Amino acid sequence: MATAMIPPLEVPEDEVEITAMRAQGAGGQNVNKVSSAVHLRFGVAASSLPDGVKERLLSLRDSRITQDGVVVIKAQQYRSQDQNRADALQRLNALVNSVAVSPRVRRATKPTYGSQQRRLAGKSQRSDTKALRGRVRDSS
Repeated sequence: MATAMIPPLEVPEDEVEITAMRAQGAGGQNVNKVSSAVHLRFGVAASSLPDGVKERLLSLRDSRITQDGVVVIKAQQYRSQDQNRADALQRLNALVNSVAVSPRVRRATKPTYGSQQRRLAGKSQRSDTKALRGRVRDSS
């Protein structure tokens, strides 16, 4: 059974709010003068993403998603604002694509007779091993 490849979802840039700010950490004068870090905000509920993707994205337990349903990504890895902007958009698209495909529904199955027997044999073997660890009693 061959499944069709689903093209990756791409978040439109006009639905994303990007603001530049000064980066934190070491970097000397460049960090103090240049606003090279990027703060990306993406409102999930108001976006054009499919409804199923929105639900799965909002149900993620991710610290980047606020209680209001806004994805916040801060990119400050690079020295240039353009690279940080591209990095933030790439990370947002990766997050959206991680929930793009709905998970397969798991069907409960019954364990086979052989697997049950192996499990019980292992349990009794472990029980025998632990029984030997008890206090030693003198037989006289």
